[in-house]
Amino acid sequence: MKLKEKINQMNRNIPAVFIAMKHKKTPLAAKILAAIAVGYALSPVDLIPDFIPVLGLLDDLLILPLLITAVIKLIPNDVFEECRREASNLWENGKPKKWYFALPIVFIWLLVAFLVAKAIWS
Repeated sequence: MKLKEKINQMNRNIPAVFIAMKHKKTPLAAKILAAIAVGYALSPVDLIPDFIPVLGLLDDLLILPLLITAVIKLIPNDVFEECRREASNLWENGKPKKWYFALPIVFIWLLVAFLVAKAIWS
């Protein structure tokens, strides 16, 4: 499988993993690991900050795919395929079909900006 195909597959799997977190048949260990993976994907905070050349982006390229792969292995195949079908109805070309799906990400960034501003002015 080519690198571009793997990246596209990862982009399709992330929304499916998010949906699998809420699925009743998803095992608890997979739900916990999925929450960590989605939180890491959406978090503006990385283990290695992105402004550090090469290493800053390398942690995203290694950690996130490993987390997603581990979650997918913990979820039964039929459950994950169902979640993937549901995700394809909500997402298009790696972007949500409805604008309000981006609100949690905007909220996280606003919260981080507020906390940073508060720490600076205190």
